[in-house]
Amino acid sequence: MRRVDREVVEFDRIMEILDQCKVCRVGLNDEGEVYIVPMNFGYSLDGEDLTLYFHCAKEGRRMDILKTNQIVGFEMDCNHNLIEADTACRHSFKYASIIGTGEACFIENPKEKMDGFHIIMKHQTGKEFEFNEQMVAPVTMFKVKVRNYCCKEQR
Repeated sequence: MRRVDREVVEFDRIMEILDQCKVCRVGLNDEGEVYIVPMNFGYSLDGEDLTLYFHCAKEGRRMDILKTNQIVGFEMDCNHNLIEADTACRHSFKYASIIGTGEACFIENPKEKMDGFHIIMKHQTGKEFEFNEQMVAPVTMFKVKVRNYCCKEQR
């Protein structure tokens, strides 16, 4: 990381930033062409191992790509605020971001899909919701087991 002064390494602060981010941009490799999709998400932790959860339609370009290449990149950011100055080159921007890579896998089991929806909705709304198999059946759920990530913040 070029700007090590902005690197966030404290796990608790990284989780605070992750909690504030509500949209994750998922980058897919479509035969050498990058395809980026902004998606709402949720996450779970197993110790410090991070898994991201997403849902989408059962068909489309995103699904076609994920069926052939499960390696993804992702980016999320929050806490945006312009820092104004007297000259253009002195302007800056406050932000926090998390960038990483991982491997996507589809969730087919209805109970696991319902669990994924609980995770997404809890992250997005802070509330608990009930789901049943009929509600989750028409939707694709996938998770990304995060391989690596880094976090930056300009305060």
